[in-house]
Amino acid sequence: MELYLDSANLKEIEEGFKLGFLTGLTTTPTFMQREGITDIDGTIVKLSKIVPVLQIEALGNTAEDVVKEAVRQLELGLDPKRTVFKIPVSLEGLRACRMLRDKGLMVNVHLVYTLQQAYMAMQAGANYVCPLVGRLQDQGHDAVALVEQCVKAVERYKYDTKIMFSSVRNSEHVRNALSAGAHTITVPLKILKSLTENNFTTVGTEQFLTDTRLMTVRVKDAINGVNPLVHADTNLKDAIVKMTGFGFGCVTVVNDAGDTIGVFTDGDLRRLLQSDGEHILDKKIGGLEYKTPISVNVDALLNDAAVIFKKTSVDTILAVDSNNRPVGMLDIQDLKGF
Repeated sequence: MELYLDSANLKEIEEGFKLGFLTGLTTTPTFMQREGITDIDGTIVKLSKIVPVLQIEALGNTAEDVVKEAVRQLELGLDPKRTVFKIPVSLEGLRACRMLRDKGLMVNVHLVYTLQQAYMAMQAGANYVCPLVGRLQDQGHDAVALVEQCVKAVERYKYDTKIMFSSVRNSEHVRNALSAGAHTITVPLKILKSLTENNFTTVGTEQFLTDTRLMTVRVKDAINGVNPLVHADTNLKDAIVKMTGFGFGCVTVVNDAGDTIGVFTDGDLRRLLQSDGEHILDKKIGGLEYKTPISVNVDALLNDAAVIFKKTSVDTILAVDSNNRPVGMLDIQDLKGF
């Protein structure tokens, strides 16, 4: 099924066609008016240089007027092999369709709301017949059934016509188009971008990225470079201020030689305040009792750190060098890296 972008927004168009696999662009005077475009011809020429196939409106009160407008647009420098002229369905429009087809030009007969209209467009030789599904559904009709009927008519009577599913309002419309056997669809960028989204896919991708990171990245490359050290002579009040500034929920307490005495956490603070009261804030942090800190060597893989996190149920691990000196803190979120 061919995939067109439906837009007149230049930024959207440039973004969409960076994908590299869109068939072309459909646009309308209404889209251009909404974007504040006043130089229609200039915009058309610019778009023709960006997209593989450009489908643009050729309007007129008579078939001759429509053909004249199409020829005028070609004279702007458009490539007839990459330009499709969109014509609203009507008797004059279909006569113009036939005249343009006899000149070897491509035509999309659109604003189609009935099978009879679609049949007449096929009979006139339209390259594309374009039912407006969203608009038809707004009127309470079974628009998907119309697309199915049009596809069957093409197949049954061997018309050289592609049924274009248009007026796409949501991603379900794309599924409808595929199920109905539409030959082509034109989609707004917002909906186009949503077509690859699925929560299970996101979760699975994040898990793959995390697991790969665990097996390939070392602790020293994952820590953020902040080494939250506090000297043993620092009083608890000042240590809390430093802890806040470091951005961790803990600090590493060291002596004059830079050796680790222990790790003081915000949980330790809460327990001390509950048991000893506020006067504890004036006490030297080095005078508190500490357990052997949970640590990991900076040259270890994150996978080793993940094992430690799982066994200890902590959120932060002390990162140490080969001499067991503290060099930073590894947060459990560092395992993911995003």
